[in-house]
This record gives sequence, C-alpha cells and structure tokens, in this order.
Amino acid sequence: MNVPRRQMCLCLSLVAGSLLAAPSVGSAKASEAAPATWNVVELGAKADGRAKDTQAIQKAIETCSQRGGGTVYFPPGTYLTGSLHLRQRVALYLDHGATIKASTEENDFDPCEELGFKNAADRETSFFHYALIWAEDVERVAILGTGTIDGNRRQRGGPKPIALKRCQHVTIKDITIRNAPNYAISLLGTDYVNIDGVNIFNGYCDGIDPDSCRHVRIANCQIETWDDAIVPKASFSLGVRRAVEYLTVTNCILATNCSAFKLGTESGGGFRHIAVSNCVMHDRATGRPPISGIALESVDGGDIDGVTVSNISMVNVRAPIFLRLGKRGRDMETPAAGTLRNVIISNIVATGAKQACPIAGIPDHAVQNVTLDNIQMAFAGGGTVEQTNASVPEEEGKYPEATMFGVLPSYGLYCRHVDGLRLRNIHVMVQAPDQRHALACDDVSRLVIDSFEADRSPDAESSLRFQGVRRALIGNCLLPEPISSFLKVVDDGMKEVRLTGNDMPSVERGPETRRK
Repeated sequence: MNVPRRQMCLCLSLVAGSLLAAPSVGSAKASEAAPATWNVVELGAKADGRAKDTQAIQKAIETCSQRGGGTVYFPPGTYLTGSLHLRQRVALYLDHGATIKASTEENDFDPCEELGFKNAADRETSFFHYALIWAEDVERVAILGTGTIDGNRRQRGGPKPIALKRCQHVTIKDITIRNAPNYAISLLGTDYVNIDGVNIFNGYCDGIDPDSCRHVRIANCQIETWDDAIVPKASFSLGVRRAVEYLTVTNCILATNCSAFKLGTESGGGFRHIAVSNCVMHDRATGRPPISGIALESVDGGDIDGVTVSNISMVNVRAPIFLRLGKRGRDMETPAAGTLRNVIISNIVATGAKQACPIAGIPDHAVQNVTLDNIQMAFAGGGTVEQTNASVPEEEGKYPEATMFGVLPSYGLYCRHVDGLRLRNIHVMVQAPDQRHALACDDVSRLVIDSFEADRSPDAESSLRFQGVRRALIGNCLLPEPISSFLKVVDDGMKEVRLTGNDMPSVERGPETRRK
C-alpha cells in the first residue's frame, strides 16, 4: 500500500509518543513510593469543622515535602486547624467546597518569632509565625484551588491567613480568603510571586501586603477589606532596608475604607519599577468612604522611582490621587527625606470625590518629575471663599494620609514643593458650587499645564492660584463660563510664567495673568 509521506510521519510520531509515555516497571514502583498527591482525609483529617485537623494536615505536608514534593489535596469539607507550616516544593490544593478554617483558640497558633533587632513597625507588619498558613526560607510553594481559607474572626486582631517570609517562587491562585483579622496575604522578603484570581472578602485588615519583595505579579483579584487593599511596604522587618522592585498589579477590583493601592506606610527600603493598570476602586457597603485611591508615599528615607498607574476607575474615593514626600524617619536614627520621582498617572476617571488631591513634598525636598495625563475627576464641591486662604501645615513627620493637611485652598489639585510637574488633559468638576480654586500651586518649578478644564463658581476668585511658581507654561485651557480672573498670584515669587493658546475671552487681563 502506498502511504503518503505526511501520513507516515504522523503515524511514526504517534507510535514514538506512545513508547515514550508507557511507564516501565521501575517507574511504576517509583510512582507508588512517591505519589504526586497526598489526600489529607486519607491521612486522618476529619473535615467536619469540629475536630482539630492540624496534625493530620501537617503530616501530609511533611510527608509530601520529604518525598520530593507534590500536592497536598483537600477534598470538600471544613478543616478546623491551628498553625500550618508550608514546606519546600509543596502545593496546597483546596477543591471546590473545601474550607481551611482557623481555630478560635489562641494556643493552636505559633507565637510571634524573635526578631533579634529593634523594629518600629507594628506587630502586624513585623511578625509572620503567628499565622494560619506560614512558611519561612522555602522555595517552590503554592496555595491553589477554588476553596476557601476562613480566618474565622469578627474583628481585627488575630493570626494572618497566609504569611510567607524570605520565600521564593510562590504561587497563590484562585482561592477565597474570608474574615481575615490580620493581613490576608502577607509577604516579607519574598521574591518571584504570582498571585492570580484571589478573592478576599470581609477583611478587617490589609488585603495583600508585599513587604520588601521583588518580582511580584498581582492580577485578576477582588479585594473587599476595611484597611488598605493592596499595600506594598518596605519596612525594616528583615533587619535590613530592602526595596520593593519589579511589581505589577492589574485587572483588580478593590473595595476599602482606607486606600485602594498604597505605597509607603513603611517606606525605608524604597520602591522601584512598579506598574498598576486596569483596576476599579470603590467604597464598601459599610463604613467610611476610602481615603485615597492611588497613594504614593515616601516618609522613611526611601526612594520611590519609576511608577506608572493607568486605566483606573474610582467611585466615592475621597482623594483619588495622593503623592507625599515626608520625613517621618521610622527606624532611622535621624529622620531624613528620601525621594519621590518619575511618576506617570494616566487615564483616570473618578466620581464622588470629596477632597483635593495633594501632591506634596517638604521644603528643600521636592517631589520630582510627575505627569498626570487624561484625568477626569468629579468632586462634591461646597468650598468657601474663606477656605481659599487656609494655612496648610507642612506636617513633615506626620503619618502620611491624604487628609493630613486639613482644609485645602483648592478643590481639585493641591501641589506644593514640586519640581517638574506636567498636567495634561485634566478635567475637574464639582457637584455643588465651590468658591475655591480648582488648582493651587505653591513652590512649584518647571510646571506645564496643557488642556486644563475646571468647573467654577461664578463668585470664585480664580481657577488657578500660584505662589512661588517658577518656569511655567499654561496652554490650551478652555474656560467653561465667564469669569473675571483665570490665574491669581499670591506673591511676587512667580517667574517666567507664560500663557498661550487659552480660550478665555472674558478674563480681565491684569497683573494676575501677565507674563513675569
């Protein structure tokens, strides 16, 4: 029979594949000696939600690791347990209907570890052994499946659901974490991490905290928690300063009463090369509205450098954007300022905002090279003329928060101690009349304002207010209604300011708008 050459090659390939796939007697015996999957029920777990399954689960983890690694399998059921130690090359797989439930007895959990050095950070940031599932100095570990990890608490204060310290090559995928009394997923000095498709509901503390971690991907997660949703930190909890580097966050839905994405509650080690994209940020059904949507803060001497944020939708977030360079100096003998520079924030839509977005350094330490592009924000409004003269404190050593300065003289953006600021395609609106400025700039140099549009009360002083602004170019701005003044200059510190191509036919051209 004449067989076509192509068909013959295909037949030979299939035969070769069959031969390669057929196990030998030796490989079958090896498979029996070291199965790839260890079922916790077969090793003694009751899975009834009443009996303590800690010993049976830990036995499965230890056996799996000692036999070269594999998967510890949780079939449907409720596994009541205390602290579990995740070991090298082990994956926990929670099947649909499986729940690992934290014991309510404190004695079932490991005590906090001894650090051996002084650390000013709080207990939640510093300690990792007091946890439901924890690991230290291990590689190739995973927590997978469509099951649930239940922190089993009704308030803040308790073990972390997942805590990993100095680990590498970590995958956490598709699980649901509920009722977390501490950071739901807490990582310290842990590198090459992939967190994908994780749901965190009814958290009482932070959602995901990568602290001093590198090469971390967070994607497709939904987080609903009281405290900050995703909070990269660079604390002193390792005894050394270590930067967060090469971090991406994408395609997440973040609901919080504090901040949705926040860098810098602990910022000694710094943050570099970070990208956040395609996220929705909103308030929770109960409690106060979120304080901020995107918060970038360096207050402990660290450097923030190379951050991009794009394609974000926010609902009912008080201050959509907050950038802060301060000098709190946690874990520093003498507090000193770090840097905050090279930041691009673009394609933002925010509704229900209530407070101006501060971009603030401190005297002699400016925020550098920031671009805000294609941003639309709707604010509540209601500000008064008296508030335009509000004295804004420096608060160099205060805990960073978007509300830290009190009443601001503008309703849209407040920028102080900034060098290199580009505002392009910005549209700020108010729901109620606001007599404050839309934008206030104090001690700002190298300022570009291109296509800035703002709502304004007819009796407001001006759209823009400048104090100590140097080298500025303002162009292509459209004024939506007749006003008497576009730009108010508070003092004579303004130098080299040019206005070009603006549509403001009704503006009185006096000393407030002329070039200096």
